[in-house]
Amino acid sequence: MLKTTLMIEGMQCGMCEAHICDTIRKAVPDAAKVKASHRKNTAEFVTKGTYDEKGLEKAINETGYVFVDIRTEPYEKKGFFH
Repeated sequence: MLKTTLMIEGMQCGMCEAHICDTIRKAVPDAAKVKASHRKNTAEFVTKGTYDEKGLEKAINETGYVFVDIRTEPYEKKGFFH
């Protein structure tokens, strides 16, 4: 599994976060654990495999927010006692 962190500028409130999360879910259908933070200017999600990064970048930019950077790293599910 892969954890992806996006840097996005332009989010101002909780509705902006929801808009970004909806955009990610539409652009990456197998995205899970999708969350966004307007305070940190980030969005995160987990996928089982690869996805179209350029398509995701385009979808975010089309919403009016500014896609800045993307970082992908291996994701390990944490157990109950970790």
